[in-house]
Amino acid sequence: MTTLAQAEELASATLAHGRSVGAAPLTVAVLDAGGHLVVLKREDGSGILRPQIAVAKAWGALGMGFSSRELGRRAEQQPVFFGALAAVAEGRLAPAAGGVLVRTPDGAVIGAVGVSGDVSDVDEDCALAAVRAVGLRSEPAAPPA
Repeated sequence: MTTLAQAEELASATLAHGRSVGAAPLTVAVLDAGGHLVVLKREDGSGILRPQIAVAKAWGALGMGFSSRELGRRAEQQPVFFGALAAVAEGRLAPAAGGVLVRTPDGAVIGAVGVSGDVSDVDEDCALAAVRAVGLRSEPAAPPA
């Protein structure tokens, strides 16, 4: 389970990486393994829908067991299934890069990070960098080549 201290560290590291790469103002959500919001941080100037999008990216990754980037890839291939999935999930998933699973060093899922504010690739990069910075593992482990 993601602790409050881990969630705070992940959120802060996400925003710090965003600043280091010149990202647009970001919102980051850190969820525990049960899908509960532990920490939400929204930078000044981040849009009003960004909290919901960040949570949905993380929640969808947790719910399906793979990154929100992969969720988007599969949604393109199976639109009918993902339309039904969106209904079942009550709209709480966002099939775009920026939601990553957080794992312990031995591989146990302890939560997810969702980021919104810049283009999806930048959002995902910030989440991945943060997970690495705090000594945990992410899924995916790295952005696609």
